Amino acid sequence: MATLKVSSHVPSPSEDAEQLKSAFDGWGTNEDLIISILAHRSAEQRKLIRQAYHEACGEDLLKTLDKELTSDFERAILLWTLEPGERDALLANEATKRWTSSNQVLMEVACTRTSTQLLHARQAYHARYKKSIEEDVAHHTTGDFRKLLVSLVSSYRYEGDEVNMTLAKQEAKLIHEKIKDKHYSDEDVIRILSTRSKAQINATFNRYQDEHGEEILKSLEEGDEDDKFLGLLRSTIQCLTRPELYFVDVLRSAINKTGTDEGALTRIVTTRAEIDLKVIGEEYQRRNSIPLEKAITKDTRGDYEKMLVALLGEDDA
Repeated sequence: MATLKVSSHVPSPSEDAEQLKSAFDGWGTNEDLIISILAHRSAEQRKLIRQAYHEACGEDLLKTLDKELTSDFERAILLWTLEPGERDALLANEATKRWTSSNQVLMEVACTRTSTQLLHARQAYHARYKKSIEEDVAHHTTGDFRKLLVSLVSSYRYEGDEVNMTLAKQEAKLIHEKIKDKHYSDEDVIRILSTRSKAQINATFNRYQDEHGEEILKSLEEGDEDDKFLGLLRSTIQCLTRPELYFVDVLRSAINKTGTDEGALTRIVTTRAEIDLKVIGEEYQRRNSIPLEKAITKDTRGDYEKMLVALLGEDDA
């Protein structure tokens, strides 16, 4: 469930564009006006506002925002104003450029989007960077990471609910054997995770638990804690089966550590506000005994805080 609150009486895109232009005029930028508009428009409405702004002002709204705003607030506004596919392409490209073995953004984009959303991200990547996301991921990764991540970003899964229980039993047995032998990067394991529908994967892991008396993530905890690939594999499984738990873990790490990880916080709020941020927030409160909105307001300030709170649906608009 989304947290985004779209205004009940939405002005036309041209009226919103004119209001945004007025927010940039004069001696100072009217950040509150920008938030009141953009934080309460759907992805399609934001797209139309950008078109109207370009027609009226001769400049991409994103370029104007980039010139007028700064710091974490700028980042939140820019990510939010991008079309979802463009945003995912940008996040993926940034992840390849600063790649480390523990970086999970590529996996997150590949595993928590629908097949159509991931396809749109790949198309946007082509258009923006003049190459494929698969090409960049392959270039910037090596070994087991390359095997898994290239397969994940290339995926186009079946989205239906139908499952093959015979196949689930067979593949649960296969995965158990690979985990027992610590063959975590086995081609069959990667093939299952990168090609099966999420419904089929859930059926397989449910069968795994029935047959072996523990969840697959519990089995994988028995591996080397310092094994970065194993950590990525666990997160992949979590994103494919219970993505809200993965996002809660990312948020808790971003907010609760010494010094807020604004990059992770901004990414999760802007990418999930129109999808399932309400579910993520409820799970966050259940596991941390504090509402997500309160946790965020304790760690953020100013216009950045206002923007995140608006996307959480907790402002007065």
